[in-house]
Amino acid sequence: MSDTAWTPLRLRDVTVPNRVWLSPMCQYSADSAGAPTDWHLAHYASRAAGGVGLVMVECTGVAPDMRTTTRDLGLYTRKQVAGHRRLASAIASLGAVPAVQLGVAGRKTSHGAPWDNAGARHAVPPAEGGWQPLAPSALPFAGLAVPTEMTAWDGTRILEDLELAARNADRAGYQVLELHGANGYLFHEFLSPLANHRGDEWGGNLAGRMRFPLEMVRALRTSWPEDKPLLVRLPAEDLLTDGLTTDDMTAVATRLGAEGVDMLDLSSGALVPEAARLTEPLHNAHYGPRFRTAGPLVAASGAISEPHHLEAVPNLVDAVLVGRAMLRDPYWALRARGADPLESWPKQYHRAF
Repeated sequence: MSDTAWTPLRLRDVTVPNRVWLSPMCQYSADSAGAPTDWHLAHYASRAAGGVGLVMVECTGVAPDMRTTTRDLGLYTRKQVAGHRRLASAIASLGAVPAVQLGVAGRKTSHGAPWDNAGARHAVPPAEGGWQPLAPSALPFAGLAVPTEMTAWDGTRILEDLELAARNADRAGYQVLELHGANGYLFHEFLSPLANHRGDEWGGNLAGRMRFPLEMVRALRTSWPEDKPLLVRLPAEDLLTDGLTTDDMTAVATRLGAEGVDMLDLSSGALVPEAARLTEPLHNAHYGPRFRTAGPLVAASGAISEPHHLEAVPNLVDAVLVGRAMLRDPYWALRARGADPLESWPKQYHRAF
């Protein structure tokens, strides 16, 4: 296996020790105030000790109604910031770079946790502790509530929420910030003609549909320290007839680079449940060479589960984010590296070898 996946990567003033990172995987385990719990500390600290270069903390809401569930993490109160500071400190102390993904859920919000009731397709109405979704257009996702079409006032409020969340992420000690702009959430909803039917300046052709997403990025870049990198998780395409194409998304990627985005984190599909699902190994990474021409560095997640998958990394992308494989094994990265355990594993575990 090539050592390239294990070489450092510099993003602005942050040096990540290797290019195998923990993907943000929602735990739906926040406390009643949206703050991290002991579960989060154990979960993220173990992956940091497990050899990844960067730990991306799960999708964290920028406002109460921008979460997907009541058990999502948030970054809009002092208590939440204190809990995140504990997480970021633990991750850094164990040798990984602490990062956090910010979420603006749009129409895919106010639903149950995956293991409760009917799960993520089960709408939780305001009378039962949920809230009214906001979206570019009044088009629901699956069985969730019909969202309210966003007004200019709503847009201003969301931009202010993003600014506050970025400042709070910095206060918490995170070194890398990512905006979740894929998987059918608000950023993606604005971009896709299948979810955005607006007739004003936020709709119409691709230039109009990307106008508010670019405002979201500007709000983050101006509120996040200049020396810290900003990432965007971006759909490579919709995988749907008449949806976003890869040509569309490389055009968006070029604009994101001009706005100060340092790296794209490629995903695909998930705008609607009927979208095709790509399951071959490294499926999103295979889009990497096309997106590398847009300017920002490129990372990708998706079906990376075996050590030999990392051999393709230098030819496709600049980093990979591993999700489900690391849920199964916190030490997947150490095993994948294949180095002498006495050199690479935590010294507290050396006697096991």
